[in-house]
Amino acid sequence: MTRAFLVFTAALGAALPVRAQSLAQRVARAPDGAVRLTYAARPGVCGNGAGNISFDCAGGYCGRHRVNSSADWDDDECPCDSGPVRLVLQVEGGVVTHLRTYVGGRWKPASGVTDLGTVPAAEAARFLVDLARRADVPAAHDAVFPATLADSASVWPDLVRLARDGVAPRRSREQAVFWLGEAAGVAATADLTAMAGDDSLDRDVREQAVFALSQQPRDVGVPALIRIARSNRDPDVRRKAFFWLGQTGDPRAVALFEEVLTRH
Repeated sequence: MTRAFLVFTAALGAALPVRAQSLAQRVARAPDGAVRLTYAARPGVCGNGAGNISFDCAGGYCGRHRVNSSADWDDDECPCDSGPVRLVLQVEGGVVTHLRTYVGGRWKPASGVTDLGTVPAAEAARFLVDLARRADVPAAHDAVFPATLADSASVWPDLVRLARDGVAPRRSREQAVFWLGEAAGVAATADLTAMAGDDSLDRDVREQAVFALSQQPRDVGVPALIRIARSNRDPDVRRKAFFWLGQTGDPRAVALFEEVLTRH
């Protein structure tokens, strides 16, 4: 996207009432510097308002996963808040150059900051997925994770398309595959298995799909990894599948190893 187009987009946005402007237009016309926005988090997501974000939370207690989303968080003890998601975008010339994600807590007073307020979660998710697709955005890959936090937004089909988009930045596609794996479920596992065997995708993306499968519950992840180890055409991808099977300690994986070693 050219700078001239960004300037045109910003000028168009300035001519529209705020309610009629898309989130992308509002960000594009913001002055250089920090841009804040908030949106509702999906159920089960909570954070300490600083850098820790957890999943499958209930009753104020953190769940099975924890993400340290930022390098600038402090050690203050904060409750596990169920939201909102708070984003800080660093914008230069209408382009997002850096992005930080928080859940819970509240904004600290700061000067020279553009605050877009609370936006619909579904719109925030669409904006972030579109941002992740852009090769001209340095922070593109950082936009995938906060998109998965949005309430009332089914982003998984969008992440499948992003992972298969050969034009999108490679790191964005790898992040899409990783968070598809975190989604779990039969549908996500089927998509990940298909990606691992898709020769049209970069090897890094296919290997990320194998890793994501290794993070699934054993009942779905192990059979998928065994199929890849047996039949994938790429020897490096097969080796990755064998490696992650070796970490499971699952009897089915041991049986496969015995079969392969006996045959050779």
